[in-house]
Amino acid sequence: MADSPPYSPPKVWTWNRESGGRFANINRPIAGPTHEKELPLGRHPLQLYSLATPNGVKVTVMLEELLALGHADAEYDAWLIRINEGDQFGSGFVGVNPNSKIPALLDCSGPTPIRVFESGAILLHLAEKFGAFLPADGQARAECLSWLFWQMGSAPYLGGGFGHFYAYAPTRIEYAIDRFAMEVKRQLDVLDRRLGESAFLAGDEYTIADMSVWPWYGALVKGLVYEAGEFLQVQEYQNVQRWTNLIATRSAVKRGRMVNRVLGDPASQLHERHEAGDFDTKTQDKLVAVATPQP
Repeated sequence: MADSPPYSPPKVWTWNRESGGRFANINRPIAGPTHEKELPLGRHPLQLYSLATPNGVKVTVMLEELLALGHADAEYDAWLIRINEGDQFGSGFVGVNPNSKIPALLDCSGPTPIRVFESGAILLHLAEKFGAFLPADGQARAECLSWLFWQMGSAPYLGGGFGHFYAYAPTRIEYAIDRFAMEVKRQLDVLDRRLGESAFLAGDEYTIADMSVWPWYGALVKGLVYEAGEFLQVQEYQNVQRWTNLIATRSAVKRGRMVNRVLGDPASQLHERHEAGDFDTKTQDKLVAVATPQP
């Protein structure tokens, strides 16, 4: 069979609805809502609209950590946004996040609700609001913010780059996988070298930098995303492994990972969270999950 001719980009790109792989039904080159749908509102000061992807987990872990510290005003309602069904394109969600990506936060603790979108911005907003998990000044604060924004800049290479071409693209392309695998391994090496110097990313204290990076790179080295551990030889990053395991033992992290989760072991899922007791008593989410075939 003859090789396919090399691809030559057209003079003008047009949207091909048949392309895009696994997520083709939610990818489009335009913004804005596709349908009218108001967002629900609960009774707590903080309203979160999310899904337990790595970006969503960052915020639920932060909220559970704040509650564990005794910040009662960090109580929140976590509403499930099913991105595969296009919930993020409802008019209410777009009003909170014009970028139509989870997570999105509505802070209703003041006289006028404040919308916050982008996971890093939400972590920073909550850290400053409650004076927690962000060093007050000096080198530690600069280090924390540097690693927070490092993650925000690096995630597209891990998620949209390596993850897409390795796990989700309709056709596996050697050049694309090699390019992004190389960059992900470089990033893991960056982390490993830093974590060889300190217990956590900003130094000796656990901060929002760790909460931002852990759901992505911690999940990667533990084989929880893309099933690429052997391919990327993640076992060689021993400092990242040590840090990952340490954070995974935290009770707030265990709870935060459950919130808005719809895949995996039903016992690990809490589709929506409205009260602290939901982790123990809200079993209908688990029953629904058992009855629903997992992809």
